Amino acid sequence: MFKCALLPAALILLSSHAFATPAEDSRAHFQSIASGDVAQLMQSYTEQAQFNWIGGPIDGLYVGKTAISTVWNKFTQAQGTQKVSIGKLEESVNPKGATVTANVFFEGKANIKVRYVLSWREGKIINETWQIDPQLNFD
Repeated sequence: MFKCALLPAALILLSSHAFATPAEDSRAHFQSIASGDVAQLMQSYTEQAQFNWIGGPIDGLYVGKTAISTVWNKFTQAQGTQKVSIGKLEESVNPKGATVTANVFFEGKANIKVRYVLSWREGKIINETWQIDPQLNFD
């Protein structure tokens, strides 16, 4: 009887964690970048995701998890562990997917201001744009 009483509470806890919003998933994505945990970071992508990195030494278009993983390995090795600040995060959602935009500031070996755009479908990133913008405002 006691086990049956705990089941609804356990299901509520699991469901609230299992269904994060795209905004929450995006925040977790930014934290994974800052931590340098590429394995964790790569769990967010679809197999054929596209990553548009605009500006800086890694500028380019990367398609697929293998190419994206290579870029993140280069970046995290160069930057080390970072502090991340997130501003102006906005989420647009409809039944087909979501887009999250944010101003993100990474503080590591170099300080990098990024205008971020993430497109999500079924809880996975399908498209990512990393736009380096030194003039980005965080006020």
